[in-house]
Amino acid sequence: MQILTPHVYWAQRHGDIYLRVELSDAKDLDISLQENNTLQFRAQGHGAKGDNEYEFSLEFLEPVRPEVNHRSTQRQVDIKIRKQEERWWDRLTLQEKKPLFLAPDFDRWLDESDAEMELQAKEEEKINRISVESRVRKDPYLGVKKGYLFMYNLVQFLGFSWIFVNMTVRLFILGQDSFYDTFHTTADMMYFCQMMAVLEVINPLLGLVKTPFFPAMIQVAGRNVILFVIFGALEEMQNKPVVFFVFYLWSTIEIFRYPFYMLACIGTDWKLLTWLRYSLWIPLYPLGVVAEAVAVIQSLPIFDETRLFSFPLPKVLGHSLSFSYTLQLYLVFMFLGLFINFRHLYKQRRRRFRSRKRKIH
Repeated sequence: MQILTPHVYWAQRHGDIYLRVELSDAKDLDISLQENNTLQFRAQGHGAKGDNEYEFSLEFLEPVRPEVNHRSTQRQVDIKIRKQEERWWDRLTLQEKKPLFLAPDFDRWLDESDAEMELQAKEEEKINRISVESRVRKDPYLGVKKGYLFMYNLVQFLGFSWIFVNMTVRLFILGQDSFYDTFHTTADMMYFCQMMAVLEVINPLLGLVKTPFFPAMIQVAGRNVILFVIFGALEEMQNKPVVFFVFYLWSTIEIFRYPFYMLACIGTDWKLLTWLRYSLWIPLYPLGVVAEAVAVIQSLPIFDETRLFSFPLPKVLGHSLSFSYTLQLYLVFMFLGLFINFRHLYKQRRRRFRSRKRKIH
């Protein structure tokens, strides 16, 4: 066997150095730190040029601690080394010219400012966790509150899941014909879920959740106007296809939102569900508002004709003021609410998934 040099990828944080050696099925690993601050690596495995013995050495820019943590997998060898002093290095090696076998590990790479943000986020998370734990000990009703929130989210999840499954099954069986009787088959459950949703406005006021009151109030009030005023009060609207699209978009969003909050009540984080909760709203929320706006626009001539909910006026000014004018004004506020809630949801997503810039060296 000839001795070859493997490909090595590196990244750093203020306190750590990460090395990834592209060597699969590594065996006879010999990794050590020499007195001159040099890492020596030697192993047998399958690298860029097949099965051979591979080795390399790196003399670090600054002192590191003697302990070397490593983990070997079927695909690579991961090495973690602690810096002697927590500070940012301009480069990895003492020699200014980078070795040919060394390259940045872009899967882990952060520039200095992003690493500081990550460090700050970890500190904030630690402080918040300590703060939460301190509140837990002082709040004797925490278990009751979590139990209530868990059950509320469970009931809402089951309700919207029933609506979603019912509409999906009917769509597959009846096709477009299912559009015209959506209200009559699902309205009772939607009434129940939306009346329950009023608790989402009350919960922030009671301090049970940290969700801001105003965005929650906009969403709940807006949906209830569509459900109870546009669809519920006008029989002419109940057979229109727009009901299907409004209900389907609402239920699609909620069957991912409520399970996320359920798991949060028991301190569990499912990554796929978290991503769906913070990502699906990007296409679905604007589509839902557009569907609601279509429903409002379709109802305007019906309110003009039936004079339902019209405002009486003095005889000098006329008999009454059609409720359709109120709905036209409501359309403006609907899209203003879209902007407010979209900004709120975007900030939530940004806090949850901090963007990481990758710097190419």
